[in-house]
Amino acid sequence: MTAKTINEVIENLEQIIQQSIKEESTLGYFAALYQNVTINIKEKIGTNYFDDDKRMEQLDVIFANRYLAAYSKYKEEKEVTKSWAIAFKSSTNSMLIVLQHLLLGMNAHINLDLGIAASEVTDAKTIKLLESDFNKINELLATLVGEVQKDLAEIWPTLLKILKFTKKVDDFLINFSMKLARDKAWEFANQLVKGDGEQKEKLIELKDLEVSKLSEKIINPGILVKLLFIIIRIGERGKPSDKTKKLEKLIENKLNNH
Repeated sequence: MTAKTINEVIENLEQIIQQSIKEESTLGYFAALYQNVTINIKEKIGTNYFDDDKRMEQLDVIFANRYLAAYSKYKEEKEVTKSWAIAFKSSTNSMLIVLQHLLLGMNAHINLDLGIAASEVTDAKTIKLLESDFNKINELLATLVGEVQKDLAEIWPTLLKILKFTKKVDDFLINFSMKLARDKAWEFANQLVKGDGEQKEKLIELKDLEVSKLSEKIINPGILVKLLFIIIRIGERGKPSDKTKKLEKLIENKLNNH
């Protein structure tokens, strides 16, 4: 599963969504989020939103192909990065809430893949020219991430009730902030463009280990938050296919309002 254009990225993501719905897999949650972000990026191209449309599409495709390749390898039972291995393996964990599944995918893709993709469309001399568009692609991601907690609460009221009585879940989300993820990814990209082949491989290996540790914290956020998540999970009624469809609609409406 690979893409050469942004349209092919959207098509491949749709295949993953439909396959996940058919298989009753939670992997459809992240794919639904990612597809709608990609559609939003596509719609921005040609509107003078980005500094360099051609480079942005190239970045988007390289970025997406890391996820598409990881997904394909996982389905074929081949080795993937530690970050993606945890995210994919966790898809069978019935105790995780929708938000945790989304954050696991975003953690692997933004904190690891985005920096790698950015380093592949530029070099040490030109990377500064990419910074503005790099920030803009993150802004588009943040439009969804910043409000996803509130929107999920509208679908599953148990989440909303808990959020009214505790700040613990808010603290958990602050620990996975888009600004921090963006800054870390940009720092990582700058490190990669300065290294040679062997140095890059070592940097990626170390970053993957760092990101995988954050994945473990998303799965095991501490006793109190975990107990709260169990209560939220009980309130998230419906099969994974139902939740994927609801999430698709929710994200689509959110993007249409921006």
